[in-house]
Amino acid sequence: MKVPWSGTIVAVQPRVRLLRSLDERSHSYHGYVLRIDGTWAGESGEAGIAVGRAAHAKHRFCVGMEVSGMAEPVADPRTETAGWYKASRLRIIRDAGVEESKGPPFHGVPPDLETYRARGHRRLDPRTYETRCATCIWGCRMPVALILDPWNPSEKRHRFETFCYGPKSCGLYRAGRERTVPAKDGPSYTEGDWVDESETAHRGPDE
Repeated sequence: MKVPWSGTIVAVQPRVRLLRSLDERSHSYHGYVLRIDGTWAGESGEAGIAVGRAAHAKHRFCVGMEVSGMAEPVADPRTETAGWYKASRLRIIRDAGVEESKGPPFHGVPPDLETYRARGHRRLDPRTYETRCATCIWGCRMPVALILDPWNPSEKRHRFETFCYGPKSCGLYRAGRERTVPAKDGPSYTEGDWVDESETAHRGPDE
């Protein structure tokens, strides 16, 4: 059942899911996550609201906006970084009225999802994300589904990983530890630095 919510946006980031099977990975881009400081279902504080790409194209969400709408609790918290989704009746109560920040962290209106996909990302240390990058438009916390047995893809393990789509020259960036993808039988796979370098090789240091 949908409930009303309202508040001030403190972060807007892409809503991306990642599927891993040893050295193979695929992304699905679903929209954006608004982190609001406000009220919902009789509670108050910060909450994540998932919105679609069409809603973002229409309203151009950014930090500082006051917004309201309706949403329902996510069905499976393992597959979402937001607590609420299927947002509707979206309304801008007050526009942000601020200039795009020079960053970092970078604020302003996030680009379309095709831009994120084209830029590619690098792994981002979880602590750095939480302390420095949680409000940046280039930061992203993704729900990850791990296929442990390629012959039985329905058997999955879930976790969250953090990534950065931002400029490679950003002074706040820290890669953190390399990530390991487990397997049910046989050796695990460790994703080395070369993956990030390949993913963003088409970008200059300030792009």
